[in-house]
Amino acid sequence: MAVRQRLAAVVAVAVLAGGCSSAGGPEPSSSTSAPGSPTPTPGSASPTWPAKPTDRSPHGVLLSAQLAMQTARRAKVSYRLGADAGSGPLFWQPKTALQVKRSTPAAAEQLIVVDTVAYEGGDAATAARLGGRHWERFAGPQGPDGHREIPYAGLIDLLNPVVALAAATADGITVQYVGEEKLEDSAVEHYRVATDAARYAAAQTQLGPARREGLRTALAPGGSASLTLDLWLNDKDQLVRMDRTGTGDAGRLDDSVLYTEPGGPLSAQAPAEADTVDTGTRSVSPLAR
Repeated sequence: MAVRQRLAAVVAVAVLAGGCSSAGGPEPSSSTSAPGSPTPTPGSASPTWPAKPTDRSPHGVLLSAQLAMQTARRAKVSYRLGADAGSGPLFWQPKTALQVKRSTPAAAEQLIVVDTVAYEGGDAATAARLGGRHWERFAGPQGPDGHREIPYAGLIDLLNPVVALAAATADGITVQYVGEEKLEDSAVEHYRVATDAARYAAAQTQLGPARREGLRTALAPGGSASLTLDLWLNDKDQLVRMDRTGTGDAGRLDDSVLYTEPGGPLSAQAPAEADTVDTGTRSVSPLAR
């Protein structure tokens, strides 16, 4: 309740100050370059961006970032999550959509998720296996509530910037302001959060119990895990890069996601029906670590 009240206060101040604008434009598709490495630069210890919510404490800034990414609703992502890497547009509101081209070996070169349906393929190997058609189409299984599940929900939850910022602004979490840095020739503000897999997942009250547990498991290879979130924000308080590192009982977590064109004119589109083979319903294996 306290977090919701603070976020509501940020919304009110942002409207009065004109700090955030609604995201318009068409819905999801092109790829981005691999995440860059921010480098420290001289600068003031206090952000000086104009027309921002008045709470510019580290926690207040991340609440503003959470609002900014909720408003953006979409961005291009370029990610490395364990053994999986790829890039393309991600939509997290009002419906889920993802279209990525993988840059690491995988069973299918491309993945498209549109709400509760997914498509895999888009390459010559898939066409050869499917007799000329390039895409396999499948739906998510039916969940306990009777609704279809979103395929690759585990991957989407690891990429979703609003999920990361919800974890970073949860009650009891301490936010550290690291300083101003450079990211691909742009000035960014670097913040750091210490948490753990259980608290990260528990902060996601917008997700059902099964997805929260799946997220906790993905963030804690082999068991419990301490986590460090490094977050870089642009001059609009939008998240432009997230690094997520930690150590579990049987492995190390080392994820990186770059966000570009937040709120931009992106699209994620299903392939032509004539180029797909329907394979029914499928459960997706957890993300490889």
